[in-house]
Amino acid sequence: MINRIYLKDFLSFQEVDLELDKGLVVFTGPSGAGKSVLMQSILSLFAITEPKADLGEVTLSNLDIEDEAYDIQAGDEIIIKEIKKDKVRYFLNAQSISKKNLNDFSKSLVKHLHLKDTTDFDSSKLINFLDRLCSKEKVEFKTLKESFDENIKTLFSMQKELNKIKEDESKLEDLKEYAKFEIEKIASVDPQIGEYEELSEVKKRLSKKEKIQEAIEKSNAIFNYSSFVNETLNLLDEDSSFFDEAINELNNIYEKFNDSLYELEDLDIESVLDRIEKLSSLQKRFGSIKEALEYKEQKQKELDSYENISFEKAILEKNIKKLSNEVEEQANKISQYRKEFSTLLEEKINHYLEYLYLSNAKILLVKKELDTSGIDEVVFELNKVNLDTISSGEFNRLRLALLTAISEYDIIGNGILFLDEIDANLSGKESSAIAKVLTKLAKNYQIFAISHQPQLTSAANIHFLVDKKDGISTVKKLDKESRINEIARMISGENITEDAHNFAKNLLE
Repeated sequence: MINRIYLKDFLSFQEVDLELDKGLVVFTGPSGAGKSVLMQSILSLFAITEPKADLGEVTLSNLDIEDEAYDIQAGDEIIIKEIKKDKVRYFLNAQSISKKNLNDFSKSLVKHLHLKDTTDFDSSKLINFLDRLCSKEKVEFKTLKESFDENIKTLFSMQKELNKIKEDESKLEDLKEYAKFEIEKIASVDPQIGEYEELSEVKKRLSKKEKIQEAIEKSNAIFNYSSFVNETLNLLDEDSSFFDEAINELNNIYEKFNDSLYELEDLDIESVLDRIEKLSSLQKRFGSIKEALEYKEQKQKELDSYENISFEKAILEKNIKKLSNEVEEQANKISQYRKEFSTLLEEKINHYLEYLYLSNAKILLVKKELDTSGIDEVVFELNKVNLDTISSGEFNRLRLALLTAISEYDIIGNGILFLDEIDANLSGKESSAIAKVLTKLAKNYQIFAISHQPQLTSAANIHFLVDKKDGISTVKKLDKESRINEIARMISGENITEDAHNFAKNLLE
């Protein structure tokens, strides 16, 4: 349970310091005083809502919870701290904790029930709860559900693949023709890696052939004067080997070019240019010759797969049939577990409905088409009537019974329930019924509620008044006489009558 709540600087509140005990804790006060803001700020300490206070701290004790990561043993005191500056930081027993991890940690000890949420009877929500309950109570169910989840995922993936094959099959000839066309387009060129660069170099040499020949003829005279240079160097007593090597190297370069001329003469220039153009076209489309060849290989694989598509389809259909049978068998087993535990949930709901002047709630598991959740859809009935046709009062009381029943399984013993406007717009009789349920529930859980009715307020173990003066909100714990006055105000308004005062006194007694 929560022993203490401390909040500082949040909206109209300057500082709130609440000492608490077990049981039902009720907040009342005039409209606009800040009751909902206070409740939301307390919930933010568990990372359930967005923080509003600059500083917040909550101390908890007597909880049946263990957490190895934070060195928490059953019965240990737990302190959660929230600091909001440039960003929000959370601490669990002085250890920094992320908002997500704090939210996960809080789920097992705190439950927020709010009647504005109209999705409580959604089939998917209830199926998830039943599965959690089954997994908690039956080890074999957890293994079964994990296997089903994996198999249904594989099955749908295989069915998707089969549908694609069938779709491809209808346009198979077009796909084959396109693949063959693409392969032939590249194969007709038969490109080789590096060929384009080589031919480009040949083209470059061809374009400069005549200029090079003319330049060589002009410079050939140098060889006629080489002997004179050698003679001069000898007279100067200089080593002429460097000059001889240079003349020889120059001669080799000229001869190499002349030899290449013979090769170039054998080339068909038009063919070379045509070849370069084809290779260039491939490069422009695919980026490089290597990528063009890879594309050709890919298309060849596609063509091979099209040829084998009938065989693949037969194998896939056989595997799908086998897996479908297994998944259907698993779904039926899961459904049996769900039916068993839905009966327990139904009994628990009807137990609370007795206190709410209702009865005969029925949970039906209707078979639906197989999907990732199985074959079950949850349908609720009250006195054999669909929920769409019952009154809003009946609906809200049934919802409270459902939420209360789920809370017994979803949160630990000595856990904490937060009820948001649980008795708003209810009649006195309905409010009394809700007070009875919460009084019973408060024996096992610490409950925080904002109340609009004297019946629930009078059932509180601790009563806080939230008030606002000159724009500043305050929270005050009420003694018996103050409680009588506050309940009387709720009955008759600001001008408290003697009848209202007597009625409030009788309610408390």
